Amino acid sequence: MIVVVALTVFAGAVLAYLAYPGTPGRSRFMAFDGFITLPRGRLLTVLDYLTLADHTLFVTNASSGALFKVVLNSSNLTASTVSEMHGAGAAHGVALLPGQNVAFITRSEANTVDVFDPNSLKQLGSIPVADDADAIQYVPSVKLVYVANGDGKLATLIDPEKRTTVGIISLPGKPEFAAEDSQTGLFYQNLEDINSIVAIDLRKRFITGQWSLAPCEGPSGMAIDPRQRRLFTVCSGNAMLVVFDLDTHRIITSVNIGGGPDVVAFDQTLHRIYSAGKTGQLTVIQQDGADAYRVLDEIHTHYGAHTLAIDPITHEVYVAYASLLAHPRVAVFSPTM
Repeated sequence: MIVVVALTVFAGAVLAYLAYPGTPGRSRFMAFDGFITLPRGRLLTVLDYLTLADHTLFVTNASSGALFKVVLNSSNLTASTVSEMHGAGAAHGVALLPGQNVAFITRSEANTVDVFDPNSLKQLGSIPVADDADAIQYVPSVKLVYVANGDGKLATLIDPEKRTTVGIISLPGKPEFAAEDSQTGLFYQNLEDINSIVAIDLRKRFITGQWSLAPCEGPSGMAIDPRQRRLFTVCSGNAMLVVFDLDTHRIITSVNIGGGPDVVAFDQTLHRIYSAGKTGQLTVIQQDGADAYRVLDEIHTHYGAHTLAIDPITHEVYVAYASLLAHPRVAVFSPTM
């Protein structure tokens, strides 16, 4: 009986923790500004990619397929306007086209890229793609939308004006996130299942090189420092961030970070790197030089809070929380020093 009671109490405590996320842990380097509350749908909500542009935050819902649009109120977070676009199939990445009323969203279960108006959230069409459509980006240099198809082990190229597939690039492994090197124009794609990275020439549509990311296991999120020629990728399998030299194509150093990291972002002005992981930690790393990095803090957030975005102007960091029973939410942090 004592064992049963103890297990019941433990299960209740776990449920309470998952259902009611509290205030994030304190930090000398980041101030917690508050939560932006999103509409509740299913009992369990897993938020995925965050995309920020022009004081508007787009948040995808991998559980229900919904897309949340948050028009940010900088003076009062709780007064931010939230609207919702429903959709079929788990929603993941969003690609926005600068200056145009058209955007794209990936749906892994439906194997489609849906086209929508980012102002009205009205769906404009749907483009069939290969299995497991996940990360997506608009690449201005080639005027193409790039889609990483994880299970398909390929990348789909979409013409955003014609709204059709115009090319496919086969990959030697399962793609996760990708980033463009603005100096060379090469597109770097990490491959989660073989712990590697490839460089892609999108103009010629072929792979120009492939390199190991060891000791990284399960590379996921990626960001690039174009000035100091460094690429950062977080490793979901062994909780670290590795720094890759874009010129010599070798690993420079690695830094231990919070468990289950999924997304990494780089603030070029403050020389800070942020990573969020599924175990519920926001890791803050200072870049002291091209080859020098130190962890400033590990901020406790909430289990499943694994994605984030940075506002390059205000330097605010937005972290998406998973939720059980409660409303999903986005935590907002500001640097203090």
